[in-house]
Amino acid sequence: MPTHSDVPPTSRNILLLFQLPVQTVRKQEKYQRTKDIIERYFNTFVQAVNYPVKLSVSLQKASKIILGIDPGTIIMGYGLIVVTNNQPKLLEMGVLKLSAKDDAYQRLEKIHNKVTELISKHKPDSFAIEAPFFGKNVQSMLKLGRAQGVAIAAAMQSGLSITEYSPKKVKQSITGNGNADKQQVMLMLQQILNFKESPKHMDATDALAVALCHLFQQKTNTGLPTTKSNGWKDFLAKNPGRLKK
Repeated sequence: MPTHSDVPPTSRNILLLFQLPVQTVRKQEKYQRTKDIIERYFNTFVQAVNYPVKLSVSLQKASKIILGIDPGTIIMGYGLIVVTNNQPKLLEMGVLKLSAKDDAYQRLEKIHNKVTELISKHKPDSFAIEAPFFGKNVQSMLKLGRAQGVAIAAAMQSGLSITEYSPKKVKQSITGNGNADKQQVMLMLQQILNFKESPKHMDATDALAVALCHLFQQKTNTGLPTTKSNGWKDFLAKNPGRLKK
C-alpha cells in the first residue's frame, strides 16, 4: 500500500481535498458532542444547587407585621409591631393630628390616606382596630364610627383581613385589667416590647396595644405560648420604682 510520501504531488493535493471536508465534519461532531456533554452536566449541576436553596428558604420562619389603629376624629393613633419566631418588637408608632379647621370629609380623606400610606410602606400581614366605645354623645359616636369605617375601608382596599377589639378587651389583654388607664397600658407595653419612648399623645400607645392584643389573641386561638405579662400587679411587683406615690 503506497504511503503518503509515495503519492505524486498532484494526487496528494487531490487526496487532501477529500480529507479536509471529512476532518471538518469530524471536528464539528466532536465539538457538538463536547457541547452537549457540557450543557447536560452544567444543567444538572445548577439544578442540584437550586433545590437545596429553595428548601432552606421555605423552612425559615418568616416575620409578620401587625398594624394597629386607634381611630379618632382629631387624633388617630397607629402602631406597628414585627413578630419573628413569636417574639414581638416595636416597628413604628405615631399619630395623625387632624385640624379642627378642616371639615369632616377632609379629615376622613386624611385618615384614609394615612392608613393607605402605612400599609404601602410596611406591608402588614394583619390589621387590627379598636372598636368605638358606646358613649352618651350620639354625634361623637357617629363621627368616631365614620373615622373607623374609613380606616377599615383603606385596609380592605389593600386586601387585609380586619379584626376589631373593644377598648376593654385591649386593656385586659395587655395589662390583665380591663379598667386600666392609658398610663398603665403604656408602661406595660414598654416592658413587653422593650422600648423607653413616652409619646406625647398616648393614642400612639393605644394603637400599639391594639396590635399587640391581636397577636395575643392569635396565639391564644392557635394554642401557642404567649409573652403577655401576668397583669398590672405582677408588673408593679417586678418594677416597684415605677409606682408613683
